[in-house]
Amino acid sequence: MAGVDPGRLDDKELLRELETIHRTRHDTLLHGPGDALDAHTVRMAALENEYLRRHPIRAVTPERTREGARSRGVPGEARG
Repeated sequence: MAGVDPGRLDDKELLRELETIHRTRHDTLLHGPGDALDAHTVRMAALENEYLRRHPIRAVTPERTREGARSRGVPGEARG
């Protein structure tokens, strides 16, 4: 895996790495060769897993849940 082991990053560095990798994901998906996309996927998963390990309980925005999507009538979400 390229880059610093996510477990060795402090919280600020981890968030900066996550912001960068999420910002570059779309371009890598559309225009990167297969090996770059594979490396990006592995790195992104490692960073996200480290974040989740450190923050197992996160604030969840109600609108980001299925129930919240249903209440605002998002297309493709079944209404209950």
